[in-house]
Amino acid sequence: MQVNDANHSDEDRRLLALGYKPQLSRVLGLFANFSVAFSYLSPMVGIYSLFALGLGTGGPAYVWLTWLPVLGMLFVALIFGELASNYPVAGALYQYSKFSVNGGYGWFVGWFYGIALLVTVASVDTGIVSYVTSLLQNIFGWNLNPNSHFVILIVTVILLGIQTFLNITGAKVMGRVAQFGVYVELIGTIGVAIILGINGFHHGFSYLFTSQGVQNVKTNPLGLNFSGKWLTGSALIAVLAPVYIFYGFESAGDISEETKEAGTMVPRSMRLALLYGGLTSFILTVGLLLAIPVKNGVAATINGGGVTYILGSLPQGIQDILLLLIIIAFFSCGTSVQGAGARLAFSYARDKALPGSNWISKVDPRHKAPVNALIAGTAVTLAFVLLEFLSPKKNVHILFFTYPANTNVLVSLVSFGVSGIYLSFLLTVIGSAIARRRGWVPAGKFTLGKWGWPVTVIALVYLALMFVNIILPTGLTSPRGYFNLDWITFIVMALIAIVGGIYFAVARPDKALKELDTTEAR
Repeated sequence: MQVNDANHSDEDRRLLALGYKPQLSRVLGLFANFSVAFSYLSPMVGIYSLFALGLGTGGPAYVWLTWLPVLGMLFVALIFGELASNYPVAGALYQYSKFSVNGGYGWFVGWFYGIALLVTVASVDTGIVSYVTSLLQNIFGWNLNPNSHFVILIVTVILLGIQTFLNITGAKVMGRVAQFGVYVELIGTIGVAIILGINGFHHGFSYLFTSQGVQNVKTNPLGLNFSGKWLTGSALIAVLAPVYIFYGFESAGDISEETKEAGTMVPRSMRLALLYGGLTSFILTVGLLLAIPVKNGVAATINGGGVTYILGSLPQGIQDILLLLIIIAFFSCGTSVQGAGARLAFSYARDKALPGSNWISKVDPRHKAPVNALIAGTAVTLAFVLLEFLSPKKNVHILFFTYPANTNVLVSLVSFGVSGIYLSFLLTVIGSAIARRRGWVPAGKFTLGKWGWPVTVIALVYLALMFVNIILPTGLTSPRGYFNLDWITFIVMALIAIVGGIYFAVARPDKALKELDTTEAR
């Protein structure tokens, strides 16, 4: 379908050609689009949450593993950028896969991706609680228990309420929150590294090339046994610390319909979010590592609480400011992820591919935002948060696997926040390969040309290998059991697939997508 209406931008004409009427407000420029992607990726949230995992399993040398997922995901970002330029439609991975293969395939990609987004919001917002309680104690003397289910619920509900309100007011506000988050990220990464340097590093640069014996069970601060192997043992676990950080750049595509010159800006934002995310993460990690105390440094840092232990050497006023920055970074990250998830739900519902599609797909006429999709997503996220209250007091043996005692169900579900993302990424790249094999020639403003197949193959290999590394069940007593609850990650993924499969078989949402599959998509 050709559309040449002079009243529409190139992006809107492309949208009409793909079968969609422009409904959202196209108000975001490059920096705002980049900011949403960067805030979702959030180096601060990732490093402050996963530093202990990387240090305890890989030692100081784990910092160099940062560049492996950055490089691997850069190839993925090139594929996504080409798809985003060709299909500048809200819903990103769902739409890319739908147009690349068919409606049913795209629906399942979006199903896995959407659940992962909702889980991520729950994970980020509950992860902020300990920092909020610490700041309230320092400022007001309030002694709130960050492990209390009710404290977690109250803080999370307040955060969700504020995030939803801001997102409801439209893409421009969401972009401004994300932009502010970028400035906070720069201060909280590069700024913290500089402050630590001024306060005094305790090691030279050569320290970053040492493992400090973490590959040996006797000197591993977590008591993990890698049989003396670093590259083929501890590094395989340590690399997951940065792996868990470097995604979220694809959210630039989720807001394509609200981005000016999306065919050019979205691919660029994806690449920039990855590259700047990698650089700031590396700088912060280096600063934290060089600031580790000399005596029993790795063990003392792990036992003392990771990043908070290292920052404890700073003056109290600076610590409070850093706590506030961390809270803002978590908040901005959650806001961006929630916004991306709402655009995916809106895109699904507009295709009549969800229950209650007519309601979910409505756009607020004043703010030009998918308000109902935001409300629905918030309700599901809150349901996930309530899983924090479910925690068995003793090991539960189920068929061939064991659910460990004192592990709340939300923690188990959070594992899908990463594995589900990698699965949806892998399926999307496979879909692009299928389309390319069928003769698809990208028609967007950003194309890979003759490099299309080599980049696709490299992206597929990276995603497949890392996906296996993430979900591989090896027992609760293995080093991998420190973060992967044996079969739980795989079982959660299987259950989500089964639930989606049942709904798909009963409701057949793909039938509503067949007509769109035959539009000018390839």
